[in-house]
Amino acid sequence: MNHANDDALVFMDELSGEHLEQSNLPQPSWRIMIIDDDPDVHSATMFALGNLEIQNRSLSFLHAYSASEAREILAKESNIAVILLDVVMEQEDAGLTLVNYVRKTLGMHDVRIILRTGQPGYAPEIDAIRDYDINDYKTKSELTRTKLYTTVTSAIRSYEQICSISANQRGLELIVNASTELMSQKGLQNFASGVLQQINFLLSRKIEGFVACSKEDSEPIDIVNLTIIASSSHFSQLLEQELKKIESNELLDTLGKCLDSKKNYYSTNSTVLFFDNVGQRTICVYIEASISELDKRLLEVFCSNVAVGLNNVMLTSRLHKFAYFDPLTGLANRLKLLQTLNETLGSNAKEKSVLSLIDIDHFAETNDALGHQFGDLLLCSVAKRLLDHFGTACHLARVGGDTFALLGDENLVSPEKISSVFHLPFNVDQQEVQLSSTIGLVRLANYDGGSSDALKDTNIALKRAKSHQRSSFSYFTVDMGVEIRERVRMMHALRAAFENERLFVVYQPQIDMRTGNAIGAEALLRWKTEDGQFVPPDQFIPIAEYSGLIVDIGEWVLRSACFELLELHKLGFSDFKMAVNVSQAQFSHPLFLQSLERALQDTKAPANCVELEITESMAMTDPELLIQTLQHIQHLGAQVSIDDFGTGFSSLSHLQKLNVDKLKIDRAFVNEIGDKSSEGSIAKMIVQLSQSLNIKVIAEGVETQQQAETLMSYGCHFAQGYLYAKPLTKLDLRNWLSSH
Repeated sequence: MNHANDDALVFMDELSGEHLEQSNLPQPSWRIMIIDDDPDVHSATMFALGNLEIQNRSLSFLHAYSASEAREILAKESNIAVILLDVVMEQEDAGLTLVNYVRKTLGMHDVRIILRTGQPGYAPEIDAIRDYDINDYKTKSELTRTKLYTTVTSAIRSYEQICSISANQRGLELIVNASTELMSQKGLQNFASGVLQQINFLLSRKIEGFVACSKEDSEPIDIVNLTIIASSSHFSQLLEQELKKIESNELLDTLGKCLDSKKNYYSTNSTVLFFDNVGQRTICVYIEASISELDKRLLEVFCSNVAVGLNNVMLTSRLHKFAYFDPLTGLANRLKLLQTLNETLGSNAKEKSVLSLIDIDHFAETNDALGHQFGDLLLCSVAKRLLDHFGTACHLARVGGDTFALLGDENLVSPEKISSVFHLPFNVDQQEVQLSSTIGLVRLANYDGGSSDALKDTNIALKRAKSHQRSSFSYFTVDMGVEIRERVRMMHALRAAFENERLFVVYQPQIDMRTGNAIGAEALLRWKTEDGQFVPPDQFIPIAEYSGLIVDIGEWVLRSACFELLELHKLGFSDFKMAVNVSQAQFSHPLFLQSLERALQDTKAPANCVELEITESMAMTDPELLIQTLQHIQHLGAQVSIDDFGTGFSSLSHLQKLNVDKLKIDRAFVNEIGDKSSEGSIAKMIVQLSQSLNIKVIAEGVETQQQAETLMSYGCHFAQGYLYAKPLTKLDLRNWLSSH
């Protein structure tokens, strides 16, 4: 090293500390800027730091409650030592964008920036962390008063040292060049090797040494817990070995003294640089050389910057781990799986590869019964067995709560081999738990989609397997994808149609066939698209039920029908009744009775003229619950009829207990009525059953005069169908009633 200009170097020790204290010069306070949109954070920080001194100097504070306000303050203020910066403010990346503004636009390279986030687990993008010059990253929950003081103290010391070094251009260039070179390194081992190289450069001579690092969060910190991760050629035989295996007592004694004192240790023939709490690790650098006083000072400053760089490297590594690996099981997560899947789709391995999703059957019930902690242990046990079974030959990931993904050769990733993993029970917390799995699979050979599409299609196959039965499997087919995508497309279109009032209600009159007079009408839902096309009810009603939209749509239809009923009564049709279909999802909703009562109250429609139609299958699903619900409905004054009667498997005893008001003969049985005397026998039996139970009966789908006459001969007097009228709009219904 050329010492020609050593006298020009001005170090921190010469500008501060005892020298300044002895001169009794008043010291300006350290300026701390707090940038956070939460006023409580400002108050808490002031409370924690307000009365403290660092380096014999008090603290003063600047406050900004948004990134825009911070820009205005920073443009006018200088000599700010530390910025405590919230990650998320006006926008999700407001904090990182402000870092760019501070460093690049304002050129404030000395100020120490500490990112804070109030969202545990929130991690900025790895690229952003690498590209922006930050000095520390903490969650607000981990910044206790002591840790906040420690973090700010470290930052101020770093700032003080950088400012001191700035007084000499040569010293600054040495440190900055070394730090820049180190910051370009990726990974802890590369960074450690870079530290040794930069020490050689700073001291202008060949230095033998090594870097040792503890495991994450290992306590206590001693030689037993440290492993050598980088070395010069002289110590290369010690790489990846624990320090305790070193045979030199002198070397171990030097290292031990450094670890005991937790600071840089200088002996006659060697030096150990100490870095504590760097990404929850302890790191020390052993240098086999005597160090001059001037070099010590240079190394002290260098260490401050190395600590910042190490923190950034460790932060990047932690963020990489958070971004690509599941914290519970340690397996790859969904993002990592997509990355691996993308690589597979772009390689020759695609032709023989299969992607599968493995869903643990009834895991939610196990979780609820035995607790979430037990559930977590069970998931870890499943992950370990899958890993042991498939090893490194396949890629394993956890992509959901109780869903794992497996990617590999088709000879390995098969339903039989996956199911075999679950043959034996899992022993968790001294309990044996027998599990099974449902599996969805996609063969990647000739697959044209991307990684996201492949994962979606595997999920489609998994849902198909679940819909059939648990503990089964299903391979994805093109038809399966078309079906579910069409369902999703229609679901979104139906939601938009409902919100934009493109759904409407029509009314089909119900007739007393003996007199030809209208006794009521059935309210029916219709959907007309923007281009004027009608979507058949048998297509969109199941979609409404599947998506849960039927609850809101059903309530709207009920209200519309009640309003129309009231208007018809005002026009003089005082005995007119209105029938409204109620789906199973709507009927079983816990707030159905409240919505019915509210609809009757709000519309003021007479309850005795409102008839709710439920299907026979609904009536038989849970007869006891249905009986209770029907009692409430009848208490409100409304009537109930069973629609599509004869198509299900009704129990006569249950039917008698239900105490419904009317049975509706399904159109399929009405269509059977013809010239032959045997035809229409089911319709006849339903009429006879209704008479024996003293229940009214009505036939739907009556289209011919012969059907009407036959039904009347059976004793059925009420009907609806095209023979009398098609479903009519409100205006057409009123005109039709006026002429009938």
